[in-house]
Amino acid sequence: MPRPVTYLSSEYPALSHTFIDREIQAIRTRDITVHTASVNRPAHLERMTDRERRESAETLYIKSVSPLSVIKTHFRLLKRAPLSYLRMTGKTLNLVRTHLRSLFKGAAYLAEAGVLLEWMEKRDSSHVHVHFANPSATVAMIASWYGTVDFSLSVHGPDVFYNVDPMALEPKFRQATFIRAISHYCRSQIQRLLPPAEWDKVHIVHCGVDPEQFGPRPDPGNEHPVILCVGRLVPAKGQHVLVRACALLAREGFRFKLVLVGDGPDRDSLARMVREYGLDDHVQLTGPLGQPEVRKWYDRADIFVLASFAEGLHVVLMEAMAKTIPSISTRITGHGELLRSGENGLLVPASDTDGLTDALRSLLTNPELRKQLGAAGRESVLAEFDLENNCAKMAELFASSNP
Repeated sequence: MPRPVTYLSSEYPALSHTFIDREIQAIRTRDITVHTASVNRPAHLERMTDRERRESAETLYIKSVSPLSVIKTHFRLLKRAPLSYLRMTGKTLNLVRTHLRSLFKGAAYLAEAGVLLEWMEKRDSSHVHVHFANPSATVAMIASWYGTVDFSLSVHGPDVFYNVDPMALEPKFRQATFIRAISHYCRSQIQRLLPPAEWDKVHIVHCGVDPEQFGPRPDPGNEHPVILCVGRLVPAKGQHVLVRACALLAREGFRFKLVLVGDGPDRDSLARMVREYGLDDHVQLTGPLGQPEVRKWYDRADIFVLASFAEGLHVVLMEAMAKTIPSISTRITGHGELLRSGENGLLVPASDTDGLTDALRSLLTNPELRKQLGAAGRESVLAEFDLENNCAKMAELFASSNP
């Protein structure tokens, strides 16, 4: 029987990371107990489903624990196993010296690790899994130094690979019992930081979607095509390039509606760009939406676009393709492992406004091509990005990590 697993996130549940929640639910169906912990409380909980709100009620929120409780927790850990506690503290100080360069950050991560440790102990959980090799993974690594828990990672990239030293990637990769890479590109970057003797602990397990939940959408029957983009409004997502491409198409006389679903720091600049280009009648910024509302937009979409500059292998692209929406994305990192240009979608160079305009024009003017690429896209998702199949692989990894 696999031991209970704790999933640790920086924010859980989160509108922008619903794939983590779906993965947890799928793994639980395989007779694995999964507890959930989060460094921060979720934003926009009011926009989430009743089930997600119930999930939140069962989740540990580390930063919500009072300072007095944190101090008492660390005192108990020290009293119970002085040598283990001193080892954890000493390794944290060394991490501050070699990577974090901030005693304040080191102390904060150590404090959070103690809270996580005691909470997991009460639930008989000795393994913690973290999506993203971010500060939450630092907390998990520090907790593992106490000696009563171990940890594993799902690594997405590519942003984290730009910060190898500040994110302490090498010690995280060495300490982890196993590492799940979401793409071949991601695995190559992890292997770059590990000696070949440790490459066998790196496993490719794609993220996935439920093909029934994201079934083929009916013909949307829009008077004018709807172009959909789902994702946080941040520079890495390339939404400004998408708006510029749509401005060129509008000048050519094309009638369409671009819908940008999501929120983030680029929202104001995108709204200004829409006004400057005179696209108020063509572009809608929805703000943050829960999953039921996002799925409604999938059902209304004629074309899906993800114009990212930097991306791992985004689940929204899988979702759109599973819905048979013809999809356009950029030729970066892992996208080519899902989308093959001209076969099941279209790929364009990142930042290439003209290339994106050409791709959009080809789909806007050719309904038959849209239908063909949409059908092929769903077949690709069914073949390699099925949630149940990929979660079965995660369950095997958890089982094999039992001490």
